[in-house]
Amino acid sequence: MSVEIVEMTVADYDEVWALWSAAEGIGLHPQDVDSRQGISAYLERNPGMSFVARDAEKLVGVVLCGTDGRRGYLSHLVVAASHRRRSLGKRLVQHCLAKLKEMGITRCNLFVFDRNTSAQAFWKKMGWKFYDEFGVKAMSRDVE
Repeated sequence: MSVEIVEMTVADYDEVWALWSAAEGIGLHPQDVDSRQGISAYLERNPGMSFVARDAEKLVGVVLCGTDGRRGYLSHLVVAASHRRRSLGKRLVQHCLAKLKEMGITRCNLFVFDRNTSAQAFWKKMGWKFYDEFGVKAMSRDVE
């Protein structure tokens, strides 16, 4: 059966959360930004940019994509173990990059944990460059 890639909606949340939760190497924040409410707000701010992959009725892949108006950002790319090594991750990313290109956005960033070696290998195979000289900082409190 063929895997179909479609726009993610908040109705996909429970299946997406289950896929994310089963994946290794992904940082989830269920109390805020990755909650149903947080993802709903993200999808509203970035309409038509995030995607899910379905094999029949089963959700087997997901990627979030958004923009700040200058650059695109990809996050939480996960493909079910049963569907890896079939170019599904690549196809999900291509859908996001096509949307960014339509908007005139030519740069895209993503964040990968140092410990997530399989994700690093995937992104390197896709031709993405790692810039180790950037020190990324994260705020883990409410913005005032």
